[in-house]
Amino acid sequence: MQNNTYSLYPEIEVFDHKLLKLGGLHEIYYEICGNPAGKPVVFLHGGPGSGCNPTQRRFFDPAHYRIVLIDQRGCGRSKPQGATEQNTTGDLVADIEAIRIALEIDKWLVFGGSWGSTLALAYAIQHPSQVTGLILRGIFLSRPTELDWFLGQVKTFFPMPWQTLCAFLPAHERHNSLIAYEKLIFSDDLAISIPAAIRWNAYESSLISLLPRPTVANNEVNGDVELARARVQIHYIKNHCFVGQRDLLAEAKIKLTHIPTQIIQGRYDMVCPPITAWELGQAMPHAELHIIEDAGHSAMEIGIISALVAATEKFKTLS
Repeated sequence: MQNNTYSLYPEIEVFDHKLLKLGGLHEIYYEICGNPAGKPVVFLHGGPGSGCNPTQRRFFDPAHYRIVLIDQRGCGRSKPQGATEQNTTGDLVADIEAIRIALEIDKWLVFGGSWGSTLALAYAIQHPSQVTGLILRGIFLSRPTELDWFLGQVKTFFPMPWQTLCAFLPAHERHNSLIAYEKLIFSDDLAISIPAAIRWNAYESSLISLLPRPTVANNEVNGDVELARARVQIHYIKNHCFVGQRDLLAEAKIKLTHIPTQIIQGRYDMVCPPITAWELGQAMPHAELHIIEDAGHSAMEIGIISALVAATEKFKTLS
């Protein structure tokens, strides 16, 4: 990758957005911006549960790309918000393909970060002929070792956020924070579920950047959004993101050898440690692995932004 430093493109508005009814229960929100006749790219957000935001449109040259952003089942503007029924990785892969077909797109570039990298790989493995390339950030493969790191071992580096997460729970339930938070966050009593969801989401937020991020005041927090995000994430984590028993590295090594791939990874990523990105690079030796030395997990750190925009610029030159 070139040594130039890249910044986000200017703010951009969507020119189309829709809700696509899928699976009998869910309506999947997607939006399109950029060049209506441009090279198609689909953005897959992280979480699981996060939803898309306007800043994510800005990784792409709007004069070159037809940019499609999808809020996954239960996330963002998709309906019903926070729903976990009929919500698996297989369902999400099917949704991505259904949107591609609805938009009459032959093939597209697939961009996914964190959980979105898992989903991007799962989609590309199932539909390799529809993928022109992959841009993957903060690699996560949903393996038990990675989930164990996030929900325990990371306290080696972040003991205070871990203590804050556990302090919300009764002492006798702190040995299994996932199950304890699941009980609270799926409570029908919003006075119980929303504060628990806010505390759960704040834990990951406290790990995400190399340097601490400003704290958001409580009056700026949307309880419904926080609750939906936490419910979807816990649903996925509890089920090993519905890919925990698969060997995505082995599948990628077989199925994705012909797909140009850029892997972007922060050296000090404490949510998705760099070993996973390195292992993916070993399984896909044709891929370009870029370790950003002054970054953690967040896509919004300067070095990560530059590397991601550089990757989208590079794909402008590829068919």
